[in-house]
Amino acid sequence: MDEHTLERVDLGEVPYEEAIARMTEWVRQRREGLIGDRLVLLHHPPVITYGARTPPEELPRGTTIPLVEVDRGGQATYHGPGQLIGYLVINLRERGPGDIVRWVENGLIRALDSLGFPAVRRDTPPGAQSLVGVWTPDHRKIASIGMRIRGGVTSHGFALNVSPDLSAFTSFTACGLPDVEMTSLAHLATARGTPAPDDAEVRGAVAKALGATD
Repeated sequence: MDEHTLERVDLGEVPYEEAIARMTEWVRQRREGLIGDRLVLLHHPPVITYGARTPPEELPRGTTIPLVEVDRGGQATYHGPGQLIGYLVINLRERGPGDIVRWVENGLIRALDSLGFPAVRRDTPPGAQSLVGVWTPDHRKIASIGMRIRGGVTSHGFALNVSPDLSAFTSFTACGLPDVEMTSLAHLATARGTPAPDDAEVRGAVAKALGATD
């Protein structure tokens, strides 16, 4: 994709359904040329989201965490405190041809590398469940990506595990992958005896790697 200005917007904790309503408005504004491309960084209270194609048996039963059906790609996943959410509202028609998901994967990999955490992307074998996202070299998942493109404009984005409660992922089939092991920057840092980056450091690294400016 060609390089264009990407505006960085920082928010705090925003309830999921409120954030989706705001994102819908941003998409409308972007489609009408009222705003430019935008990266919005925020957090959500605990919520499990899933797409219309998510099999019912992959969803949790008896959980106190709210379940919300969404219109993005991907299967069920968890959002909560300690996780950095990035919503991308980008007009792809102005940026030219390119794989937006691969672009996000590679951007997050650059961000994590700058923080001292090697990461990789994985190709999905034919007929297999999608491996889109960002992984540690030993194939633990640290970031999930689920996007929608409508009218040439993207919505939704990524969820990067900084220091969330990882046990929340064990109550359902995360990302449609029964054997997936989710991890976080905090968990990786503890395992090697180093300090974990804080929220501001991670936001800065992600914004820089994706080319977003204030």
